[in-house]
Amino acid sequence: MTGIKLIVGLGNPGDKYTMTRHNAGFWFVDLLAQQSSSRLASDPKWFGIAGKWQPHSDRWLLKPSTFMNASGKSVAALAHYYKITPAEILVVHDELDIPPGQAKLKFGGGHGGHNGLRDIHAALGTADYWRLRIGIGHPGNKAEVVNFVLKAAGKEEQHALDDSLIKASTICDLLAQGQFEKAMLQLHSK
Repeated sequence: MTGIKLIVGLGNPGDKYTMTRHNAGFWFVDLLAQQSSSRLASDPKWFGIAGKWQPHSDRWLLKPSTFMNASGKSVAALAHYYKITPAEILVVHDELDIPPGQAKLKFGGGHGGHNGLRDIHAALGTADYWRLRIGIGHPGNKAEVVNFVLKAAGKEEQHALDDSLIKASTICDLLAQGQFEKAMLQLHSK
């Protein structure tokens, strides 16, 4: 099985969104870029901020510069150009159904109301891609969700989020090698 060739972090562009829960995917890509000394730069042809994921010359990191609900345009542009199949894509996003401090890896499935995933499904024409779901917890009331994801986490919650991002970053080399079961086992074990 081929490994991950494109890691996409979802978020919203602009300073006012930088520290909001909805930008957990951006935080992850920034962390990976920092850990691997990868350079990310704005590239209008990908509608995002992208760079080669070092030391892999054929693998990419991407943060769409579109708003969350138009992320598919960016993902599809880079993936189609480099002939990266949906099964070689990892989309990293915030997840309401997982508590802060946890991250889960899965392949395929629905979008669960996540507008970034909904748009990526449409742009790729399939749901058959990998997702790294970064737990942000749920506000408890469905009517509060939009407000909740567009706010910053509290101090303890942010520490838990940061810990989950660091733990999740340790499986990325396994993902690049196509060792998905091993990566899941490592990530999902306590």
